[in-house]
Amino acid sequence: MSTKRSDVRPQDLIQPYFALPGRNRKESIPNMPGIFRLSTDLIVRDVETLLRTGVRGVLLFGIARKKDALGSDAYDKDAAIQSTVRALRKRFGKKIVIITDVCLCGFTDHGHCGLLSGKKIDRKRTLAALGRIAVSHAEAGTDFVGPSAMTVGQVRAVRVALDRAGFREKGVFAYAIKYASAFYGPFRDALGSAPKFGDRKGYQRDPAETARGIRAALKDKKDGADILMVKPAMPYLDIIYRLKQKTKAPVAAFHVSGEYGMLKQASRTETFHEKSAVLESLLAMRRAGADRIVTYYAGEAAKWLEQK
Repeated sequence: MSTKRSDVRPQDLIQPYFALPGRNRKESIPNMPGIFRLSTDLIVRDVETLLRTGVRGVLLFGIARKKDALGSDAYDKDAAIQSTVRALRKRFGKKIVIITDVCLCGFTDHGHCGLLSGKKIDRKRTLAALGRIAVSHAEAGTDFVGPSAMTVGQVRAVRVALDRAGFREKGVFAYAIKYASAFYGPFRDALGSAPKFGDRKGYQRDPAETARGIRAALKDKKDGADILMVKPAMPYLDIIYRLKQKTKAPVAAFHVSGEYGMLKQASRTETFHEKSAVLESLLAMRRAGADRIVTYYAGEAAKWLEQK
């Protein structure tokens, strides 16, 4: 039987992880039942199980050992993301596709996604820092880097930095259209990345925007992006659809922490059946045009798909 374009398959799903420094560490995350901050050794153990479900991709976020104005732990070779990438590559080789988040919000003491001059993002310094982080991830062995600071020119800056460092084979998984969304709350708790002042509306997309976001995503493609991602997913299915109609590049959707938390909470109160609601949601993303879906449900959904 042929696979329909909108079918959801385990290999289409990407599981995010929050990487902790140290060993044998596991911390719960408010409003994200079943999702934990994990040290490298426990992530490796979890990925053993994940691969058996047919999921082949992971997206790593790092928890800082220290925070400062420069976000210096983000590009340290022994930081959580870099250590986890090396461990996963050593254990699983090319059986797994590793994507790493390239941003500064979880590593800066002010919680913004870039380096500051006063209370404003310093674009030039931020782009240089993102390039440095991307190269450190490439040196550790990642397959794709995901610049998510939403600084104008971030894809080009990361692509140039990788090429100059000899990593032309590494891909760029671009946070092409990232909205200033209310659905990020649990993630910011997980990463400890809420801004200490102001908000991120100055560099994330206005939820009322459509055309400007599409244009920015297409510019990312010209600048070297291999995959274009829309974040969040369910409230922006129309954007996923429009972007897919405009480009031949692979399009990804990020089913974010707040979306995950709502589904978990509603299922626990028996508002609806969890399996059915999750698989329907993922199907909607595929139907809208998402080639890949980043979701905290990846491992669970893959098991449910095998039961259908």
